[in-house]
Amino acid sequence: MKLANIFYLATFGLNDSQSQQTIVHPGLLHSDRDFARIQGYIAAKTQPQYQAWLNLAAAANPDYVPSPQVYVCRGDSDCTQNYPSLYRDIAAAYANALTWRINGTTANADAAARILDAWSSTLTEGILGSADRFLAAGLYGYQLANVAEILREYPAWTGLDAVIEILVKYFYAENIDFLVNHNGASIDNYWANWDLCTLCSIHSIGVLSDNQTMIDEAIDYFKNGTGMGALLNAIWYISTEEGSDKPLGQGQEAGRDQGHSTLDFALLGVLAQQGYNQGVDLFSLYSNRILAGSEYAFKYNVYEDVPFETYTNIHGTATGISPASRGDIRPIAELLYAHYNGVMGLNASWTGLYRDLVVNASGGAEGGGGDYGSTSGGYDQLGWGTILYRRD
Repeated sequence: MKLANIFYLATFGLNDSQSQQTIVHPGLLHSDRDFARIQGYIAAKTQPQYQAWLNLAAAANPDYVPSPQVYVCRGDSDCTQNYPSLYRDIAAAYANALTWRINGTTANADAAARILDAWSSTLTEGILGSADRFLAAGLYGYQLANVAEILREYPAWTGLDAVIEILVKYFYAENIDFLVNHNGASIDNYWANWDLCTLCSIHSIGVLSDNQTMIDEAIDYFKNGTGMGALLNAIWYISTEEGSDKPLGQGQEAGRDQGHSTLDFALLGVLAQQGYNQGVDLFSLYSNRILAGSEYAFKYNVYEDVPFETYTNIHGTATGISPASRGDIRPIAELLYAHYNGVMGLNASWTGLYRDLVVNASGGAEGGGGDYGSTSGGYDQLGWGTILYRRD
């Protein structure tokens, strides 16, 4: 066991039942059951899933040429920032891996493998930069792991171990350092999205590498941790919607801006979906707290009023919800609505309205990386939710 793991376990502890879970493959954002459902929709040409599939297949370029780097640099520092090369390559690899897994086209699998192999053989100097390197390790760690988890079933690909090696050596090393030490800062210096992307990465690398200790680290911290990404801190205050008994959960970043507030729910959805596919139900944790937060955030972002409780942290005091970036478009609500409404049968009406807002703004289906801006925010989420998560 790595020293970082030992320190973590001694600091936070673990629920014994978690360590007894069986790791399922594929078992991150997508399972075999998910792919069977998707293939059924395509065969029946069910809309809007079928159009979403056509969009995904058109975006999957089997001739894509990757741009691997010897290091990944994010944030102003002595290194030259080059992290867009990684997030663009991941988006291309994800579209190709999905297209192969759904349709069986080996040219797409070969393209995804070529991208992953290029990075695993070239990235030798790790993740550099300012504190923003922790964001790079979190966001692109979980995304890389998800591509590899899909591709692990491709018989012609022999690069799984090499991808796991760089993920553990470079990405996980930054992830666990941040989770334990928070860059030497006050626990509330870093907003919820920093912890959440870190947890998504640790969990996904743990599943990919069959490391139950890593999986347990992420789940236990999400349930019991002290940082802002722990669920009771990320959605820190519960009120009741006026005129109904629907809970509304105020997110930790609601008073900051809506770009970061919605990013939190992109990441909460990722962690919950990955956990669900491993048999751990984070969606229903603490009385469906993610749903309460989703309904609050998305109600405000479809331009309805929500209550606000004054929030104070090291950065200051917010006395009202921030209108900055209100209505920010992110391809994230298909996943949350599909689970809460489609799987659990719960009222997720505001999440559904935000889903429809994004879908309508996207030509009828959620798009993928790069469809929502060319900078990092357009790649923070993997997307393609209409084909991947939408249910009848």
